[in-house]
Amino acid sequence: MHPAPSVIIFTVLSGAGFGYLAFLGLGLAATGWLAFWQFALAFAMAVGGLVSSTFHLGNPQRALLAFTQWRTSWLSREGWAAVASLLLMAAYAIGAIFFAKVLRPLGLAGATISIGTVFITSMIYAQMKTVPRWNSWLTPVYFIACALSAGSLLSGLRGPACLFLVALGVVQIICWMSGDGRFANRGHDMNSATGLSGRIRLFESPHSGTNYLMQEFGFEVARRHAAKLRVICIALISAIPALILLAGNYPALTGPAFVLHLTGTFVSRWLFFAEAGHVVQLFYGRQTA
Repeated sequence: MHPAPSVIIFTVLSGAGFGYLAFLGLGLAATGWLAFWQFALAFAMAVGGLVSSTFHLGNPQRALLAFTQWRTSWLSREGWAAVASLLLMAAYAIGAIFFAKVLRPLGLAGATISIGTVFITSMIYAQMKTVPRWNSWLTPVYFIACALSAGSLLSGLRGPACLFLVALGVVQIICWMSGDGRFANRGHDMNSATGLSGRIRLFESPHSGTNYLMQEFGFEVARRHAAKLRVICIALISAIPALILLAGNYPALTGPAFVLHLTGTFVSRWLFFAEAGHVVQLFYGRQTA
């Protein structure tokens, strides 16, 4: 799949933002001006990520139409969940910032829907049977693990953040190991795509030039590059931030650890899209994906 920058920014920033909002809603928010900066950062990431997603639409001005398809579309459900969580957390933030009131029931509801929003985002990809690498229960686990790792880091929870970071590293490795052979294990090949038997090979390309399907679903990344990026990803998304936190209880280290983790998440999400093979590639002569 083509790793579109807008979608990568969307999933990474919104996941981190909603993860941080969840921890703030669980009672980790301060009051007054400190709370203002906490919520400003969380909302900036969550809303910024959501806005970024519209740039991948052919007609961004029609984004509001997505809200009408909530019965059948995970994308529409994501929109409603995002709005609900942002409104609940905005009310919670107003109480904490201007009235020094921590409304725990409101915060708990907002935290639950924030994590629910991340889950729904992951289901946009996990439900796609045409992309075997994504079509697994591991996809929601991976998205939620990323959100909880970022949220715990920003909340200054040194112990839980280390656990979440290590768990995320394990989940990421399992996702790669499980996903690498899933396309072939599903039995997808040119025979299943065409309904023909025997040894099938491409005689002539379906198109004389590039088209939308080739641009969006035909991206390939070399194995050697993928291997290097995977090592970089694990180092940044999990190992180095966890080691930084284990170095000592120094609040000044939280910022660098989060920046490294977020950078690793961008690498991870690029691979998430770049390595995902769509079954439509079979019509263009690619035997395995």
